[in-house]
Amino acid sequence: MGTFTDRRAGYARTEQRLRDQQRRMAEVRATAESEDELISATVGGHGELVELRLDPRVFRVPDSAGLARAITGTIHRAAELAQEEGFAIIEEHFPAETTAATADLRLGPVLHELDRRIAGGER
Repeated sequence: MGTFTDRRAGYARTEQRLRDQQRRMAEVRATAESEDELISATVGGHGELVELRLDPRVFRVPDSAGLARAITGTIHRAAELAQEEGFAIIEEHFPAETTAATADLRLGPVLHELDRRIAGGER
């Protein structure tokens, strides 16, 4: 088991790697299209909608419920793609059996704990 200084340096290296990965995840953009290619949704690394494109032809058939379902489904697919891309960035930190669908990619709590340990608040 290393000295406190060694552990602290290890935590600092891990924190820096996680912060770099967090920055890369913030740059993730994933786009999905509806089956008819009339709807395109782009989301960021945390699944937030960044851009929504609607081809004017979607308004030819006045079906607001169908349009809403198609938009929602397209956004969800884009979010799944973003989750997969984000998971690929940080999967080294998860157990082998973890998948993109089951991983929580929020790094804030992990970084908070590392900050606490670096400051000397080791458990």
